[in-house]
Amino acid sequence: TTTEVGVEPVIDNLDLYVSGFLRSLGIALWGAVGALLLGTLLATFRVSPVPVLRRFGAAYVGTIRNTPLTIVLFFFAFAIPPAFGLPDADYYVLGTAGLVVYTAAFVCESIRSGVNAVPSGQAEAARALGMGFRQNLTLVVLPQAMRTVVPPTGNVIIAMIKNSAVVGAIGVGGDLFSVYNRLTSAFGYPRLPIITGTAIGYLVMTITAGVVLVLLERRLAVAR
Repeated sequence: TTTEVGVEPVIDNLDLYVSGFLRSLGIALWGAVGALLLGTLLATFRVSPVPVLRRFGAAYVGTIRNTPLTIVLFFFAFAIPPAFGLPDADYYVLGTAGLVVYTAAFVCESIRSGVNAVPSGQAEAARALGMGFRQNLTLVVLPQAMRTVVPPTGNVIIAMIKNSAVVGAIGVGGDLFSVYNRLTSAFGYPRLPIITGTAIGYLVMTITAGVVLVLLERRLAVAR
């Protein structure tokens, strides 16, 4: 078995690949939802009239964007558990949380650019109607901004899916990265077919996300 160089190693371990794919898909989906929510919140901070919130948002984005992803993930995996007395920490949760925190900074800037692209007259008209900042942002500005930020935000999410492979490096078991390590290290399979099978799993996720992005962009373009 260790000398097989064709597709046999992948086919023989297809069950592991399927379970690893589902595990990695879960990381990607939770990461996308969390990053979109946190990123949107941070974007509201960046455009808030409250100076403290603006400074916090700017500090968050500036710090995270200039910190390597591996450092963020290792901080969540190996610094947070002992600091909070969590000896049996779930690396799946911690790794996904680190991915969310990292990706949210890029989502924030994408959404903020869309907010800044909305004509100022729209916000002024909303204020003239007596709308406060929250109503103005949620009812007038963000709905228009979201149409313009679909492509850049979608690209951030696709990059996050690829970055989710790094989560496996901190000890998350059962994902595609772990399947690769298990089959090459423990079972001695040749690396080329195993890494090819792993890459196909991530390609399925990123290509699917790209298709969804194109469909969403077309739908919003028609609604403009």
